[in-house]
Amino acid sequence: MTATHGVEAPVPQLPEPATPPDRRGSPIPTFALITTRFLELRKRRGLMITLFLVTVGIPTVFLSVRLVLHAAAPKTYGPAGGYDIYTALTAGVLYTFGFIVAAALGCTAGSVDLTEGMFRHLVVTGRSRVALYLARIPAGLAIIGPLVAIGFTVVCGVCVFAAPSSLNLNGMTVPSGLSQSSLENWAADHAQEVLCELPYDNININVSCGGATAPPGPGTPVKIVPQRGNIPVATAAQMQAAARQVAQQNYSDYSHNFRIPSNSLMVKTGLWLELEAAVGFLVGLALGSLLGQRTAGVILMIILEVVLTPLVLRAKVPHLENLQRAVVGVATAHLEPGQLPLAFGGGGHDYRLTESTTTAIIVILAWIIGWTALGAWRMATRDA
Repeated sequence: MTATHGVEAPVPQLPEPATPPDRRGSPIPTFALITTRFLELRKRRGLMITLFLVTVGIPTVFLSVRLVLHAAAPKTYGPAGGYDIYTALTAGVLYTFGFIVAAALGCTAGSVDLTEGMFRHLVVTGRSRVALYLARIPAGLAIIGPLVAIGFTVVCGVCVFAAPSSLNLNGMTVPSGLSQSSLENWAADHAQEVLCELPYDNININVSCGGATAPPGPGTPVKIVPQRGNIPVATAAQMQAAARQVAQQNYSDYSHNFRIPSNSLMVKTGLWLELEAAVGFLVGLALGSLLGQRTAGVILMIILEVVLTPLVLRAKVPHLENLQRAVVGVATAHLEPGQLPLAFGGGGHDYRLTESTTTAIIVILAWIIGWTALGAWRMATRDA
């Protein structure tokens, strides 16, 4: 048996490990890029503290003070929660201030790389500029969305669990949640109190209420009292029948008053507030990218929310109504839940432009898509 010397056996070639594809040029942001943008915004402590104080702090402090005052002097200070407090905080505070702080966050996210001189270094890495812009959208929404939700949850919790035990209608305590027939039956059982306390028109009845009544203030419904000289004192049956008529006349006002907000109203309001905050953030993000600075963008967004939108909502200019409908604040105000008071007040009158829900949705989508395209275009064409 012979052996061969000096001949080496061939070494098998191992396959080279597959390298992941280079996605730096893709306009779609990666999860790692989104996370980086999120951490950069979250580390700005001053901004985060401001966002928290406005969205969560203001309603929390207000409701806490009301809880303490009611606990200390329940006869002097009313319950901390209830339907009226809920509508005031949601349509008055969270709606306006949520938009403003979301816009401030957006303007910061859109201009922070330029103001801190980091934009040039990000471009050198070869990443798509569009991806750098789009990554800020989920990162910013992941911050402002939960903050608005936390503040709204605080309002809902206090307004439901610390609500008054009864409903006040024109100064009279009545049970809440009654149908029209149930309210009429309740009024018949409390006929004299109903006839003396609630306003009514064109009901001729002679009821002794006792005590002098103060003159009605501006805007107070005036009860038309007939000449009682020739009308005998009403019997119990007549008082019950008249009380049912009074309840029927006041049911429209009664049906718009609630002791606590309903579950459906809270869900609709929460989605409406989140939509308003999202619009404010996306428009602010594009504005910060276009201007390259935060201060001017925030000022313009405040003017849009506090000055321009109320003016456009209230003033109907002939031949310019379609232009007024193109303002995003008009569209979001149209989508407001029906059981809330009108945004920016209104004195009980619906002064909004006639607009369909489809038109409002189209306007909101146009603002979101249009401003996002402008912001991405400006970042893609900006000199590094």
